[in-house]
Amino acid sequence: MNSTTRTETIERTHRPWGWYETVSEMPGTKVKRIRVLPGQRLSLQKHYQRAEHWVVVLGTARVHVGGRELDLAQGEHIDIPLGAVHRLTNLTNDPVEIVEVQFGTYLGEDDIARMQDDYGRS
Repeated sequence: MNSTTRTETIERTHRPWGWYETVSEMPGTKVKRIRVLPGQRLSLQKHYQRAEHWVVVLGTARVHVGGRELDLAQGEHIDIPLGAVHRLTNLTNDPVEIVEVQFGTYLGEDDIARMQDDYGRS
């Protein structure tokens, strides 16, 4: 039996709050690994063409979705419906990582409407 090893290079994209890696992408679905550094947060945002599902894989994340705010620990998850205003904040002294699964007809990085941003991108 032949054994094949597949090696892929995953590109890490750095942002002021941390970084993300696109782990998988196919029509209608994209999977990202996102790290938010201690004391940082993503912009308060919404998307017009995609919904998201977040799973916390490291640390505890403060999540704002559609007016609700809750803390999610490792293994906990939340759905972010299409058009819902949302944000992830890391209030801890350790990194927070999530796996984000995007669903939609368009998954480009430019499908983002920022309501508020700590880094002057709104």
